[in-house]
Amino acid sequence: MLIDSYIFPSTIIPDHLNSLIIVMLYDFQDRKFQARLISDNEESVAEVLEVENLLNSFKTKLAAALARCRIKHDALSIYHILPERVRNQELRASTLPLYAWINTCKISPEEVYHSLKKKGYNKVKSVLHVHNKVFAVDQHCYDVLIFPSHLKSDLLNIDLFKDYKLVFQDKSRSLAVHSVKALLNMDDDILMVNTGSWYTVAHMSVLTNNNASKIFVCGVQSQAKDPDLKNLFTKMGCKNIEILHETFINLESKDHRLQKVKVILLLPRCSGLGVSNPVEFILNEHEDTGLLKDFSQGGPSEDKLHVLAQQQYEQLTHAMKFTRAQAVVYCTYSVYPEENEAVVKKALEFQDHGTKVQSYRLSPPVLPLCSLKEIHLSTDKFFRMEPSEITNGCFLSVLTRERDPSETVSVKDVLARAAAKGLLDGIELGKPSKLEKKKKKSKMSLPKSSTSDSRGIQMKIAEFLSQETNASAHLSGTLTTKTSLPQKNTNQVGSSSQVRKSNKPTTNPLVPTFMKNTPPSRPYERTTNFVRPRPEDRMIALKPIEIVLPPVMLPFSSPQGIGSQIPTQHFYCRCAGPKTVMPGYLPTPSIPSRGKKQENLPSSLPRHPRPWL
Repeated sequence: MLIDSYIFPSTIIPDHLNSLIIVMLYDFQDRKFQARLISDNEESVAEVLEVENLLNSFKTKLAAALARCRIKHDALSIYHILPERVRNQELRASTLPLYAWINTCKISPEEVYHSLKKKGYNKVKSVLHVHNKVFAVDQHCYDVLIFPSHLKSDLLNIDLFKDYKLVFQDKSRSLAVHSVKALLNMDDDILMVNTGSWYTVAHMSVLTNNNASKIFVCGVQSQAKDPDLKNLFTKMGCKNIEILHETFINLESKDHRLQKVKVILLLPRCSGLGVSNPVEFILNEHEDTGLLKDFSQGGPSEDKLHVLAQQQYEQLTHAMKFTRAQAVVYCTYSVYPEENEAVVKKALEFQDHGTKVQSYRLSPPVLPLCSLKEIHLSTDKFFRMEPSEITNGCFLSVLTRERDPSETVSVKDVLARAAAKGLLDGIELGKPSKLEKKKKKSKMSLPKSSTSDSRGIQMKIAEFLSQETNASAHLSGTLTTKTSLPQKNTNQVGSSSQVRKSNKPTTNPLVPTFMKNTPPSRPYERTTNFVRPRPEDRMIALKPIEIVLPPVMLPFSSPQGIGSQIPTQHFYCRCAGPKTVMPGYLPTPSIPSRGKKQENLPSSLPRHPRPWL
């Protein structure tokens, strides 16, 4: 049509506008060659106005060329000249639901629901095959609403869309930014590559509005667009966006501006065969208009597909070189494995393992899987959405760095930290397993091997006990001693200043407690003989007695296992004993109370000057 109407031979048009002319000619003939109505809120683009004026000046010749083309191909319209695959995509595009995300910087979801209800829109679970004024909430993205396709003209005239409180955009872009949001901490920065529509950047800014995150957008080569972009972001309430004029390949990981970037969102240029409306896709996403030829032929050639896949691989490998980044989100509109799985697997296989940082690995989708079909499509950790009557096709992959083994924390450590911070109040931790108890018991029963430190401590203990014994013997003259039976090994020594008299065994850990029928154990042999042996003629009959001793605070620390290696010397003071023998206890010396006559015991037995030792 362009050649038949003599537009190309008679006019001088820059080469970069040729594809734009084709797109606008398709829209021009679809409007029956009538002028386009421009609203007051629409921002004009100089290149678009130039092409539009050119087509208007040739509209008569273009209409005649279209008529001759229809007669030649025996077609009712240019629509019937298109391949069947393209016509099916156009048909699906006319019935595809509309997706719009809520700008929570300007309005809350509840206020949106209330406003739509006042306009006559009712909230439902699904908008399929519904011709009324309804809307639904998307299952994957909580801030995305779905409307029937026939309501677009009506929705564009309400204030929610005019004031950027609701923004139309394809669902796949919302899936990408929500995946990034799920990987962020409060102060992590984001680097966005090949964003396409600026609404994608605005949506990412809205989701991180309550964080301290900053969004870097690279690839804006013309600084003349900066005022327009800043004006758009100001109208939408976005404040944490910074535009970089360097291309992504020219950015270095050591750039001081990108030191806090933890997640990279990569939206590479692709064939776009997953979209239903290729013309709208190319215009809205700022893609290469040369893809229109591929669409008209049913898909890109092998050479074109190879070129696109190579570009995507280079961008993905460059993103993996940013050492401070912890995750990369890779999202395309394509349905070709050459642009999706093959690119990701190749980048993971040939990544540089020589750096000090951890390598990347493929992570499961961070989005909810809402159907069995989605679960089946995501078994290999890739998130896929096939083109259908409700959505365009989409591919999404999440790459994260492997955790540093030195930073791994066990579950017990996490619970211990939480308990120390008081976060587990009222929650009982799980009891240790039988195997752990057995290991712990075996460790406690085995005495530690003697070392030079333990020998030094034993010598100090023996010297201290010897000094105290000699001092008490010098003051009292005579002293009754008794070497206690070996006690069980314990790690902790409980303290009790006072014990009530009762028939129950005492719980003071300083007093040895022996159960009935306990087999006699061999007493420890003492290497230092600093206690005078008891003569046979002074042996007395043992009677039960209840002994209460305060805790002993030694001037040195006793490591685990020391107490069991050194025998304990007990000194008994004069105190009242029970009249009845307590079952389960070995007999001990009985000392009568005041006023009672003592039998078979020397009356000159003095009170020990230090009964607590």
